[in-house]
Amino acid sequence: MRLDAILFSQGFGTRRVCSGLIEQGWVALGEPSQSCHDPGLQCEPEGLVFWVQGQRWEYQRLAYLMLHKPAGYECSQKPGAWPSVYTLLPSALRQRPGGAACGVQAVGRLDQDTTGLLLLSDDGAFIHRLSSPRHHVPKLYQVVCEQPVEPEMVRRLLQGVMLEGEQQPVRAAACAATGSHRLDLTLTEGKYHQVKRMLAAVGNRVCGLHRSRIGALELPADLAPGTWRWLTPQQVQALQAKSPAPGPLPVAAPAMQDGAA
Repeated sequence: MRLDAILFSQGFGTRRVCSGLIEQGWVALGEPSQSCHDPGLQCEPEGLVFWVQGQRWEYQRLAYLMLHKPAGYECSQKPGAWPSVYTLLPSALRQRPGGAACGVQAVGRLDQDTTGLLLLSDDGAFIHRLSSPRHHVPKLYQVVCEQPVEPEMVRRLLQGVMLEGEQQPVRAAACAATGSHRLDLTLTEGKYHQVKRMLAAVGNRVCGLHRSRIGALELPADLAPGTWRWLTPQQVQALQAKSPAPGPLPVAAPAMQDGAA
């Protein structure tokens, strides 16, 4: 595969732009000091490590990554009042060609004031597998509540509550109080403002919301808010595996202050 075609497939611009980067010595192979000036150089893409303007990249046929979403960002390519979460990614990931849309896409959305684990990919089948309610992929949320968490609230959330516009009760796959004003809530579907609407239905209000787990993947404690990393092949495989029966999931995520927005 031509080197300029490899760069194009990874989102570094048009074929002409990629050829120009190579000809001007901005691309290196193997080591950052080994500049290449031949756009037509034939390379084996799988496992290829290269540098573009001093930044290390490894060829990825399809992109799978996790991002620790901070508050104050919208999961939209065309945000309204808040900046887009996509601005936290390198431009190459936002420009990768292929599919109906350009670049990686978020697997589901988090509200602008919600923090935590967000997956992104340009693999449509992967996105559908994790987003579709038919696959019952559990997602664990840490909730800070305005009012004290009563046992009756937990019971009703597990039993199911009616939400406006829904035909059937919506229930939590797992729910447990973790403090006087805190809940761990596991859901297997992603309705609009679901956590906030469910808490409102039992007479409480969400003051802080953080997603710490999707399926088998837990947000790493060392992944700082606003940063991202590639998923390993093992993590991708685990996410695509059939989900076990929903149940309480362990938590390892940054703590929130009671009453935080």
